[in-house]
Amino acid sequence: MLSRALRLGLRPIVHRLPGHPVGIRTARTAVEAASLLVGHHPGARVRGVRIPLEDADGDGRHLAGELLVPEKGQVGDAAVLYLHGGGYIICSPRSHRPITSRLAVDTQLPVFVPHYRLLPEHPFPAPLEDALAAYRWLLEEGYPASRIVIAGDSAGGHLAASLTGEICRTGLPTPAGLVLYSPWVDLTCELSLEYDAQVRDAYLSAHTVRRIGRLVMGQAELNDPRLALLECSWNGVPPVLIQVGGAEALRPEAERLAAALAEAGTDCRLQVWEGQFHVFQLLNRFLPEARAAMDETARFIRSVLTDPTASGSGAVA
Repeated sequence: MLSRALRLGLRPIVHRLPGHPVGIRTARTAVEAASLLVGHHPGARVRGVRIPLEDADGDGRHLAGELLVPEKGQVGDAAVLYLHGGGYIICSPRSHRPITSRLAVDTQLPVFVPHYRLLPEHPFPAPLEDALAAYRWLLEEGYPASRIVIAGDSAGGHLAASLTGEICRTGLPTPAGLVLYSPWVDLTCELSLEYDAQVRDAYLSAHTVRRIGRLVMGQAELNDPRLALLECSWNGVPPVLIQVGGAEALRPEAERLAAALAEAGTDCRLQVWEGQFHVFQLLNRFLPEARAAMDETARFIRSVLTDPTASGSGAVA
């Protein structure tokens, strides 16, 4: 019943993306309104954050975001950096509070969610620049890299993986772990088109994602490792947890990424949740499977933060 409701209510909205700027604004408004209906975990407090930045031309700006803090938790030296999904064109920290607030409560850790710049107003690599600025901010706030876990869903999963690669390439200290929900791995969606025809994702079409992918890639080279995740070597990255729905279009991409990570010697744990749709974790207040997946996430985060030898130290090509 839930899959049918998503197919009837959300799929038509997503199907029209990227579309005209007016359509994108409408989709953004609709998603924000829907997120208010889902709500967030009452055990987490939401605090606004503004990080001062300086552009390449010397002009100052701010990176906004949300810090979700467990009500009963004590402030420690560990944190989660969460990058929301939405195809790089919609969604926000608010829209993903159902996940981020649950993460804060389940892990008893602060979860920082930057409001990174979106397309088409801000072409790539603007989102990656903001994600990197968010990671640097956590380091400056006193969180050691070995006590930071990076996480993200869908396009946010792509951004989280891209950020981890960029951290390694720039020589920054490597985080303790990486969590990817239904990651968008291949912007061309070559791997997903055939599978999508077989399963028909509840609300996400591989053809729609492919159109958005063309917008994201813009004039970039197809083998740019910041965009083409399967072109990375992935040597030395920290442990990775990948969760993907068994009935979602992006399942083949998640499986291919997991195989590439394992081949590189990374501790990668792939969990396929049969019958589930794209980023089903958003509905953890309603779906037992989503709550179980979030429990698995919390266990993974605790494990990589407990093991001081878990985080990687190599470079990504």
